[in-house]
Amino acid sequence: MINGRTRLHVVANGTMTGQRYIDEVLLPHVRLFRGAVGEKFVFMDDNATCHRTLAVQDCLDSECIQRLVWPARSPDLNPIENVWDALGRQVAGRNYPPTNKNTLIHALTEEWNKLPQQLLDNVVESMVRRVECCITLHGGHIPY
Repeated sequence: MINGRTRLHVVANGTMTGQRYIDEVLLPHVRLFRGAVGEKFVFMDDNATCHRTLAVQDCLDSECIQRLVWPARSPDLNPIENVWDALGRQVAGRNYPPTNKNTLIHALTEEWNKLPQQLLDNVVESMVRRVECCITLHGGHIPY
C-alpha cells in the first residue's frame, strides 16, 4: 500500500487454503485496513483458487469488503508481481544464499523489510496505467 506495508506472511507449512486465507490474511490484516480506510476501500487479491472459495467470499461479504474484479487472464495486472520479482532478485543476490527453508524464510523477511518504500508506492500508483492498458488490450497481457 502507499506509505506502508505489513510484515511478510510466510506460508511455511502446508498449503494456503481458503480457510487459512481467511484466518491468516483476511481477518487479521485486510479487515483492519478496511476499517482504517473506510467505505472507499477496495481489496485486491487475485484469482488464486484459495482466494475464490465460497467461504472467502462469505467472509468478505460479512466484513463489507469490496473486492476488485479481475479479468480471467491478467495476473500481470497485479502490481505485487513486480514486488515479488524485486524480492526474489534481492534474495538471489545475497552473499550467502538460503540453503534450507529456515534460511529462506529469514532471507525473505530481511529483504522484504529492506525493500524501498518508493518501490511499493510506485507499483501501487501504476494501477491506473495497468488497468487502462488491460482495458485497451481487452484483458490480454500487459507490458509491466
